[in-house]
Amino acid sequence: MSKVSHSLFDVIRFIMTETNLQTLLATLSPSLDPAEMVFCCLGEFPDLAELSTPPFAFINEEERWTIILEKDMADTLGWIYEGVFRRITLEVNSSLEAVGLTAVVATELTKHSISANVVAAFHHDHIFVPVERANDALTCLQSIQRQHT
Repeated sequence: MSKVSHSLFDVIRFIMTETNLQTLLATLSPSLDPAEMVFCCLGEFPDLAELSTPPFAFINEEERWTIILEKDMADTLGWIYEGVFRRITLEVNSSLEAVGLTAVVATELTKHSISANVVAAFHHDHIFVPVERANDALTCLQSIQRQHT
């Protein structure tokens, strides 16, 4: 019984992704992850047995693989990276077809000279910001939500 209701919950959640920009902004709910994250570039897909915990993302670019993972793990593996980031997850259940959310977020962060590396996933958007500006970025995103509620 629990498996059926869980499946039903997943179906309902899938159907209920939001596309309305004003609703998305009013319910943005940014959440700052405490982990320091890095982007590493590898020539081939890594041996998963080397990884103590799963990375946040694997991206197969034309040139090479980009792996987004915790800084400590990259340091342990001796992987090279440039820049250290914190991840802010927009907890709103946004649709991949929503128009304008990334633009509003990027524009607002740009006004405060905060770089933003956006990774969109099925349920949420994730914004990677420089570690030293993470709290400023979170405040900025919380301000967007306040302005639209």
